[in-house]
Amino acid sequence: MVMHQLLQFVRQMTGRFHSDAYASISDPKQLAYIRDLHREIKKRDVLHIPFDELRVVVFDIETTGFYPYKGDRILTIGAVKMKGDHILNENTFYSAIYSDRGPSEEIEKLTGITKEQLVVAPPIRDVLQRFYQFVGSDALVAHHSSHEKQFMKHANWLALRTAFHHRILDTSFLTEVTHPGLGLHTLDEYCDYYGIINQQRHHALHDAIATAKLWSESIRQVKQFGYTHLKDVYTQLAKMK
Repeated sequence: MVMHQLLQFVRQMTGRFHSDAYASISDPKQLAYIRDLHREIKKRDVLHIPFDELRVVVFDIETTGFYPYKGDRILTIGAVKMKGDHILNENTFYSAIYSDRGPSEEIEKLTGITKEQLVVAPPIRDVLQRFYQFVGSDALVAHHSSHEKQFMKHANWLALRTAFHHRILDTSFLTEVTHPGLGLHTLDEYCDYYGIINQQRHHALHDAIATAKLWSESIRQVKQFGYTHLKDVYTQLAKMK
């Protein structure tokens, strides 16, 4: 029993500190860009931007599991830009992330991501830099955003040695106001409820686009309720608690 616990601990610690895909950034120009971006994010007050003018980037990640601090890692990132309730379909981002290890058989079957795709993909430091150039200072949107947030925090620190500063808005932030007590959880459940067609489930870009459609519908509904910006929604949620 003691030996089993010791082996389990070693596996966890090995996974925690393993960083084949998370090599630290060293280019001073890249670091300067990230720091400038952080300053721009801090200046921007998205809470008072009218919904019609609010620019966000809706994104999704596919991962090897749920626990980045136990060795799970990001496999792919997909994203699409939006302004108000309009999805800017021509402005998308998608990339796999290098690893010399393929996903588990279960994850490969679920996502379609293979080791062959990962070994030719760029390293995560390059993917993150390109992703942040794509996002700029816009707020991020994700479905069940705690998953994305913990992986981005972990990847940011290991690959860039910087904190993760972008605001992430969860889709439930709006749906809790428009449909309190609806009881939906998964992206599939929301897509079924709103009649949203997802072209390829568990593909980061297609899931991001489906999430963008959900965000778009939610924006339209909160506007019909009379809310004009995110601050209005925060205030209403505080009253509901």
